[in-house]
Amino acid sequence: MATQLFNDEFRKRTKQNALNVIRLYSELNHRDELKILGKQAIRSATSVAANFRASCRGRSPAEHYAKICIVVEECDETLFWLELIADTKLVDQTILNPLITETFKILQVFSKTRKSLKP
Repeated sequence: MATQLFNDEFRKRTKQNALNVIRLYSELNHRDELKILGKQAIRSATSVAANFRASCRGRSPAEHYAKICIVVEECDETLFWLELIADTKLVDQTILNPLITETFKILQVFSKTRKSLKP
């Protein structure tokens, strides 16, 4: 039961984070460098949500673990792209900071999850 609640919460949370990154992209002034960084952030953020969803349907503990590893990698990559966007100083930090904070929190949770599952 606790696992199901965790899965449900993080399916919603990772999907919402991906949607927030997509919305961020739509609000960026579309300079070439921001387009590139924004598209990379969208790819990795949506991958976090998709791979977590897939991990919930894993056919074996090994498959579940492998998907969680991908989630950690993609979440860290999302954080990287968001930090790069912030470092350009071309986007209002009040828009970026909540996204960076939430992505970091998700990364922390999945890093701990991965460690607890390590074969």
